[in-house]
Amino acid sequence: MMQACKKCSTLCGVLVLVAGVLFLLRDLGQWNFWNVQWWTVLFLLWGLGSLGAAGCPECKAMSKKK
Repeated sequence: MMQACKKCSTLCGVLVLVAGVLFLLRDLGQWNFWNVQWWTVLFLLWGLGSLGAAGCPECKAMSKKK
């Protein structure tokens, strides 16, 4: 499992929450956006989180402690 600092974990959590709300609104028929599948968004968020953690000094320090 990926270890991340508090800042990166919070940011990733917020992004996942926003994506979840958008897909909930789409499922309820309230908002129709693009026609993007959930797994595409999941992979994009995973990639963004990994890139962010790779550039974060706090995350790098946490991974070196292991």
